[in-house]
Amino acid sequence: MSIHTKTLPQLAAGLRAREFSAVELARHFLDRIAAHGPALNALVSVTADTALEQAAAADRTLAAGLGGPLTGIPLVHKDIFCTQGVRTTCGSRMLDNFVAPYDATVVAKLKGAGMVMLGKANMDEFAMGSSNETSFYGPVKNPWNPGLVPGGSSGGSAAVVAARLAPVATATDTGGSIRQPAALCGLTGLKPTYGRVSRYGMIAFASSLDQGGMMTASAEDAALVLQGMAGFDPRDSTSVERPVPDYAAALGQPLKGLTIGLLKEFFDKGLDPDMERSVREALAVYQQLGATLKEVSLPSIGLSVPAYYVVAPAECSSNLARFDGVRFGYRCKDPRDLMDLYKRSRGEGFGAEVKRRIMTGTYVLSAGYYDAYYLKAQQVRRLIANDFERAFGEVDVIMGPTTPTPAFGLGDKTSDPVTMYLNDIYTIGANLAGLPALSIPCGPVRQLPAGLQIIGRHFDEERLLNVAHVYQRETDWHTKVPAAYE
Repeated sequence: MSIHTKTLPQLAAGLRAREFSAVELARHFLDRIAAHGPALNALVSVTADTALEQAAAADRTLAAGLGGPLTGIPLVHKDIFCTQGVRTTCGSRMLDNFVAPYDATVVAKLKGAGMVMLGKANMDEFAMGSSNETSFYGPVKNPWNPGLVPGGSSGGSAAVVAARLAPVATATDTGGSIRQPAALCGLTGLKPTYGRVSRYGMIAFASSLDQGGMMTASAEDAALVLQGMAGFDPRDSTSVERPVPDYAAALGQPLKGLTIGLLKEFFDKGLDPDMERSVREALAVYQQLGATLKEVSLPSIGLSVPAYYVVAPAECSSNLARFDGVRFGYRCKDPRDLMDLYKRSRGEGFGAEVKRRIMTGTYVLSAGYYDAYYLKAQQVRRLIANDFERAFGEVDVIMGPTTPTPAFGLGDKTSDPVTMYLNDIYTIGANLAGLPALSIPCGPVRQLPAGLQIIGRHFDEERLLNVAHVYQRETDWHTKVPAAYE
């Protein structure tokens, strides 16, 4: 087995047994990034010097008989997390020259756990996109086929892990931006419960929806990383003060007695028939493992996309008002006056998709339209949350496809924003309700990865990860690596 295809527990065991050092491990992945990163356009920054310093510190910790399961493990951060002394761009010209003066809580916690930062992953501008084609630094390519998108907005994180340029990448999910690229790239992607992982230092898109998480090869790896990321943060007013369970210890529990909700609305005419076949084959595996299937309905889930595309732009309109060319970030040249500075800095600094969402958000919040759009969208959001609550009165988890189709071609949907938005049709509901959800690989669709989505009750990540892990012990889809990167 190649070192870059090992699981996190295997890497941790190798480090402790001195089969390789943390410095050697970091160099191995840095060499892979140098060889494959440019073709995928998956990274905005590579922090080789920082990585080797952190790896040397991890080796000293391990030599002293100290450290935990993440000590010396390399990772890449999505370029939406502030990293002290390292450029944090959010995939935008607006922040192309911004060097964060502090670490995001997620970055600080994983650094404290001994992880080694290799670089920062490319992403859709300000996390707005479903294909990673809106980045100021150009589109990311899917490692399974460079002519296809990796999904977005965390497409760089997905491409990095799928190509095994790093074993872990952090990511964020506002309407599916962890699960959708995980599905299109054949990975395990977890969006925790809203409030489980601190948003401090994670540059805001839509504050009531954004949630940090991770991309890994397996649910077992995700459990270890979530252990390092999760926990209350007094600096984040949306962080929930609640004990963090031992996620890894909960893995491997039998599924006998588990009731799986089969989401009726997800198996509709918009679902690719081959995708449906892969998902149903995965559900059959769960039945063989002792789980029971029960169809459930979420009558309001069809309204999730229109509700999301009112709420999210409204919040982004407010959050992005701070980027005005005055305090930090991009500033236009030779402004005539203050108004010219604002207009040109924002006009030149933001890309087309970000402008579209800012304008939509400003409109729905304006006098005369707030009640008609924003307030109604929040009421629909409550209906969707109520639907989930009713469903979880009957079932333990809800399953369905993560995406309607496998990865599509670069440029195929960029001219039609509405078609692009519909890529998130199966993922948005969990964000509106604040629920934990993950995507795991469940088979090929025309030689491309397919994703099975599993949604759980609030703070039920233990069960989600166990349900995914037990399936992955029976199948090998999560071990598949694109041929060019084996």
